[in-house]
Amino acid sequence: MSMRTPTWRLLPLALLVAACGREAAPPAADAQAPAPATPSPAAAPVGPAAAPELLKQAQALFQPIPDKAPDPAGNPVTPEKVALGKMLYFDGRLSSSGVISCNSCHNLGMGGIDGVPTSIGHGFQKGPRNAPTVYNAVFNVAQFWDGRAADLKAQAKGPVQAGVEMNNKPEVVEATLKSMPGYVTAFQSAFPGEPSPVSFDNMAKAIEAFETTLITPGAPFDAFLKGDAHALTADQQAGLKLFMDKGCSSCHNGINLGGQAYFPFGVVHKPADAVRPAGDHGRFAVTKSQGDDYVFRAAPLRNVAATAPYFHSGNVWKLQEAVTIMGDAQLGATLAPDEAEKIHLFLHALTAPIPKIDYPELPERDDATPKPSGS
Repeated sequence: MSMRTPTWRLLPLALLVAACGREAAPPAADAQAPAPATPSPAAAPVGPAAAPELLKQAQALFQPIPDKAPDPAGNPVTPEKVALGKMLYFDGRLSSSGVISCNSCHNLGMGGIDGVPTSIGHGFQKGPRNAPTVYNAVFNVAQFWDGRAADLKAQAKGPVQAGVEMNNKPEVVEATLKSMPGYVTAFQSAFPGEPSPVSFDNMAKAIEAFETTLITPGAPFDAFLKGDAHALTADQQAGLKLFMDKGCSSCHNGINLGGQAYFPFGVVHKPADAVRPAGDHGRFAVTKSQGDDYVFRAAPLRNVAATAPYFHSGNVWKLQEAVTIMGDAQLGATLAPDEAEKIHLFLHALTAPIPKIDYPELPERDDATPKPSGS
């Protein structure tokens, strides 16, 4: 068992709050991609002008969400790839039962989550952890609460094969996709020139390409970071100052206000078992290092007001309660009710419009398409 120095000890300690038609060729690729959220027209000031030092301090710690995410390493994003990835994201036939899709647990119409403590998967089994939002996941250093997937491509492969989730096998997925002419055409368009374009690896690459489009620029906090000193209300400005001064921003910073490093849950005080189940040792299961016991990736906070319930356990439903728990567990600070409320109001300024996404028309099955297991 490794005794290396855990990553979290090298960084300040702070907040960890929440933290898968027709048989003809698919529609035109650009029609499949989610339309970017329409920017709001210039609005009247919502709050007083923030102090210049507050804006400067925030700009040193956080960055606004860009209008386009960078392409993943080794996976150039094209309209054809996005169109294919969108179909795959919504297709329950990637699961052995034929009914569970990526959208089942990461519902794009409800904040990229499923809104339950832990997801319901194959055979109505309950998963071990709360499903994080897929929106803005491209900006995270790694995927899953314990960071076991290095990127979105690796993440896309995991739930398809997990017995508690989609319970399928790569060879069955490939046979299913190859049996449908509509998918064969779409894979050929997305991966031109490849001798065998329909593959499990390319399935994951296409889903990854689609998920890079699932970003939400345009929150009030983005406007603030771009220099609009009136973008936040007075209470949100006060909450932002508390968020930085109390130390929350030590873990929750950057574009996603989190998702970039790993920290123990319970730095100062151990949370209740309902919040941090004793049997879930977090990143320790990945690294086998004792220093990673009960360590988790700091949850990204973008759109956090829309992604209840909170924490990897999914057992906290109120955002203000989550803020209070984290103040105690991570900082050893008893936040006064008005302080927790102001931080809570600031977190609402991280909510942005989600992109408009039309449900795709999926290729029809063929006589050769494997039948779902039904259980």
